[in-house]
Amino acid sequence: MMTISVTRLRLRSSRYLLPFLWYAFTSSRQARRSDGNRGVLLRRFRGAYWTMTLWRDRAAARAFMTSGPHRAAMPHLPLWCDEASLVHWEESVDALPTWEMAAQRLAAEGRVSAVTFPSLAQAAGITLGS
Repeated sequence: MMTISVTRLRLRSSRYLLPFLWYAFTSSRQARRSDGNRGVLLRRFRGAYWTMTLWRDRAAARAFMTSGPHRAAMPHLPLWCDEASLVHWEESVDALPTWEMAAQRLAAEGRVSAVTFPSLAQAAGITLGS
């Protein structure tokens, strides 16, 4: 079964934009080069940054998440973001879903991730934010 991972992050201040974009670039390059990666999509939508990745299996996704630039970025996100949410699920199809489907999954099955200064939506557990 393929594993799909979707994240949604909103920066709480523009002062974090350049370092965030650097980590986003290096992490997406890392993902594309990682063993087991089947696809990477990025977008900025309504003030938030979204990622969607497709993996051969959960082990490949976990290997990516716990190494390289992605691992280096993770400790910064609680301070930089006021909204952070994610969802993972398995599919038998070797293709990324639409962004609309990803948003539906995030709303229905996702979870918020801890941030230092949460928005009202984040504090209320709303995965699609404000």
